[in-house]
Amino acid sequence: MNVVYTPSAQRPVSLRRVVVLSGGLLLLGPVICGATGAIEIGATRTVTDALGREVEIPEHPQRIVTAGRAVLMIANALYLFPGAAERIVGIGRIDQGQGNFLAAIDPEYGRKASFERNVGAEQIVGVNPDLVMLKSELRRGVGSDLERLGIPVVYVDLETPEQYQRDLRLLGAVLGQPERGESLARYYERETERIVEAVSRADERPRTLFLYADLAGAERVFNVPPTGWIQTTMVELAGGDPVWADAAPGGGWSRVGLEQIASWDPDVIVLVAYRQDVEAIRDSLAVNPTWASLTAVRNGELHAFPLDYYSWDQPDVRWILGLKWLASTLHPRLVSDNDIRSAIYEFFIFAYDMSRQEIDAVVFANLRGVAP
Repeated sequence: MNVVYTPSAQRPVSLRRVVVLSGGLLLLGPVICGATGAIEIGATRTVTDALGREVEIPEHPQRIVTAGRAVLMIANALYLFPGAAERIVGIGRIDQGQGNFLAAIDPEYGRKASFERNVGAEQIVGVNPDLVMLKSELRRGVGSDLERLGIPVVYVDLETPEQYQRDLRLLGAVLGQPERGESLARYYERETERIVEAVSRADERPRTLFLYADLAGAERVFNVPPTGWIQTTMVELAGGDPVWADAAPGGGWSRVGLEQIASWDPDVIVLVAYRQDVEAIRDSLAVNPTWASLTAVRNGELHAFPLDYYSWDQPDVRWILGLKWLASTLHPRLVSDNDIRSAIYEFFIFAYDMSRQEIDAVVFANLRGVAP
């Protein structure tokens, strides 16, 4: 693979990227526009990404692509920045069974190139990106292939509260909106601190079990997250004691059986069920004789984690709403659940500049797990 750059003969100059793939020549369109608001050839700046790499990117990236695993975390974060939607020309397929939030708020979303989760470098190159944004773990695959083609790749993590603050500032730097990046980072920091301070006044921390339930097949499967994942962190920040922490130190979901769940006998159980009806699963377990002996079920403390288009327990931009809901569930005397609906309006107005009417039509129409 070779990469060459060929400027046009006209001024202002339009920079074009030519990529040789598998012996064939593929000419990609202008990276830098002339006529209006032209940028000098090679005008670049440097940002430091989540891997600590100094990456040279265009001064004003105009053709951004994000794709691959967990793309919804990056895409939803990019849309937090005004005007970013118009600069995204390709995006990975996003759907967790409840539809695509970004398509609901962006009337031009359907014009973007759409990629499957296993997208390859040649597909991404085909839409002529001047910048690609990927999750850090993708560097070993498609990321390295794109780097070898000379395409700037910026990696983000967006997995923990600390990484969210850092990576939102990084996105602000990439998009030329450092003030917005700083404002977003401070919002997450401030709201997290408010929750932590509120629950610090609790007399005790409820013994809490977080379960990912998969009841789609004949076998009922329950899983717990590892200690380093945001689900465990959220339980701790919300003032709970994660009873499974010692049993799941690894890097992925760990399956647990009812015997193990019964031995923990938590005070509170919270359920998620990606691509399935989590409220229906909660209701079926609540009346199941096998589960009836559990302290949490007897006391009415078996809860479905809220979701709209995506579950709020994930390291998506909504995790801050999930943290607020979880704190109100574990410590209702300290964090009122009456504030959750107000928090939803506040979040989507600040995050996506949506009106209350748009939030009603888009978010509340799909909301599950929050009392009306």
